[in-house]
Amino acid sequence: MDKKDYKIHIIGAGLSGLIAAKVLEDKGYHPQIFEASDEVGGRIRTDEVDGYRLDRGFQVLLSEYPKVKQYLDLENLNVVELIPGAEIFKNGKISRIGDPTRDASLLFSSAFSGVASISDKWKIFRLYLDLKKKDLHEIFEEPETTTLDYLNKKGFSEKVIQNFFRPFFSGIFLEPELKTSSRMFRFVFKMFGEGKALIPKKGMGEIGRQLAEELIHTQIHFNSPVEKVSDSEIILKDGSRVQSHFTIIATEAAPLVDNLRNQQMPWNSCHCFYFTTRVERIKGRMIGLVADESAIINNIFYHSSIEKKVFIEHLISVTVVKPTELDKDALESRIRKELKELCDIEAEKLVGHYHIKQALPDIRPLQYEIMPTETRLNNRIFLAGDQLLNGSQNAAMLSGERAALGLIGVLEGGAVTAELTSEYL
Repeated sequence: MDKKDYKIHIIGAGLSGLIAAKVLEDKGYHPQIFEASDEVGGRIRTDEVDGYRLDRGFQVLLSEYPKVKQYLDLENLNVVELIPGAEIFKNGKISRIGDPTRDASLLFSSAFSGVASISDKWKIFRLYLDLKKKDLHEIFEEPETTTLDYLNKKGFSEKVIQNFFRPFFSGIFLEPELKTSSRMFRFVFKMFGEGKALIPKKGMGEIGRQLAEELIHTQIHFNSPVEKVSDSEIILKDGSRVQSHFTIIATEAAPLVDNLRNQQMPWNSCHCFYFTTRVERIKGRMIGLVADESAIINNIFYHSSIEKKVFIEHLISVTVVKPTELDKDALESRIRKELKELCDIEAEKLVGHYHIKQALPDIRPLQYEIMPTETRLNNRIFLAGDQLLNGSQNAAMLSGERAALGLIGVLEGGAVTAELTSEYL
């Protein structure tokens, strides 16, 4: 059978599914993707509302991710770089802290910031030097504890944990207690320390669009949610049946495969609100962190800073990671109150709200790597997605790549698998 005649299907057009399709195409196969929504990107999408671009949750792209370097064209994504630091809002005051080795403008504010003691700042620098010497595999082979336990054992003060580490990394892990694995903390700290935090000018959804535009022989079926996957058949929710030689499930597989029904993944959730405001309380492309313990707001970002224009109205996002029983209206009211009292920001028009119930997989234990053979559920079904490894864009792309290599290995034999694995590792 000719390679293009194999019926290879991918469930999900997120980063994992798109990378799996690219790897298959590169080796001569013509896969098809079934995507439940009307657009590619999965959890990384951008909507246009009233002339504003709204990412579905505040996210950044880290330039140092190995798979970002391999698969994305950052210049054509038209990315802008965030300032390597943060504005800290606490007790009605604002402090700026950052990395003066990469942005000299942060030297004075960081040196005299009350966010952290001199001892804490020295420990942060030592941690950066320690992680710079380690490769990613070493980090993910180290014993796991929680991020909070790790910071305490490293001797960081409660002051810097509460003022910086908790709000900053809660916004990344999407959980407020810093219970996420210390491996993930060290991985992300290293990636931020050695690379850049980037956002495409047209929003994070451009990442998926770029990957999709590179596919030549892949057909994507939008608005095609899948009900069930078996060895030789895919059943769509509209009752349609599709015969398949091989399937890559690039989303959570438990709801789709009978023998995985009781293995659903726990997820961290968040709320993201977008408001207009006439006040620019943060100068430049820098995240704002709310360090008051009683606050429900975790972080804010001025998305209007992405474009160098003079704005009458600025667009800000507000992220909430703490669990809450408040309904949307009550939550919006509390956010408006906290923005005014804690940040001196008057929120005006509500542009959009996202309650992202499955924002990040809550994975234990965490891994960096997965071999192509480990993605195989059986000889016909393969698994991909960041939930197999760690909650990152890098893990999503890596797992999609490995699932495609695993499938190709079954089709083409062990010698080819070894060749492909050495090429992509």
